[in-house]
Amino acid sequence: MTALPPFERHRPASVEQATELLERHGDDAVVYVGGTELFLLFKFGLAEYPHVIDLKAIDELRGIGRHDGYLRIGAAETHRAIERHPTVRAEWPALAAMEREVGNLRVRTMGSIGGNLCFADPHSDPATFLLATEGTVEARRAGGEPRRIALGEFVRGPFENSLEHGELLTAVLVPELAPGVAIVHRKFVLHERPAITVTCHLRLDDERLADVRLAVGSAGIAAVRATAAEEILGGASAAELHRALERAGELAAEAADPVEDANGSVEYKRHLVGVLSRRAIRAAIAEARGGGSEGDAGEGAGAASEPGV
Repeated sequence: MTALPPFERHRPASVEQATELLERHGDDAVVYVGGTELFLLFKFGLAEYPHVIDLKAIDELRGIGRHDGYLRIGAAETHRAIERHPTVRAEWPALAAMEREVGNLRVRTMGSIGGNLCFADPHSDPATFLLATEGTVEARRAGGEPRRIALGEFVRGPFENSLEHGELLTAVLVPELAPGVAIVHRKFVLHERPAITVTCHLRLDDERLADVRLAVGSAGIAAVRATAAEEILGGASAAELHRALERAGELAAEAADPVEDANGSVEYKRHLVGVLSRRAIRAAIAEARGGGSEGDAGEGAGAASEPGV
């Protein structure tokens, strides 16, 4: 680990000022809010920018509340602010629960949801969660109208997003939940970082599964929707559930396309994805039935963060 490289800090008060700074300094500039990932790169000598643009003073990047059928979260809002917000806790409790388990207290207090998504670290709780809930982001540059980007299109790959030059992520939009929908987020954690993340979204229609969405992250290079698993589960009845769950776990592991790294081999990660996917689905079914998310019959109720499987 090395000392921070020298840089000049800029504090724009608007998106327009931030865009001007980015255009003036080009590849020599980088933006941040909390800096939880950026300054680690600086300390380890993995990145160096002569100009660092602090976005915390831009009001447009703040605020949490309902807006046009969405929960709108300003990109500069911290994980801690989201998890503690009364509207989130009351109407999007699964989002509050997911945010409560991000990193550690320091990360949640300093790190922003926009920074997390822009950094595009494959090991991201919010990216997996927002993929399953069909979340979108808003981005804008000076003089332009906001454009909306689906989460699956925004994160292009490891540490790569789809922002254009001079453009800032301004907000994250989470759709309102349909009646009866249950959302459960499960993960396997090593050293405070998720090694596997799974989010399940579903509801029950006369005891048949409907609106099934299953997202898997942290195993491969980016979070993905396990669409083949969703098709197997969609319409399944209680009598068909055991067989459907087993196959869904296998298909989710295939969709995740795990890569071998310090967290484990490809086969080990596939096993974990299958286990956590089945647990998340069972927990979501129990919650949809009104029994809470701790009713994982058959495999045990995994906590939001599981130190072992």
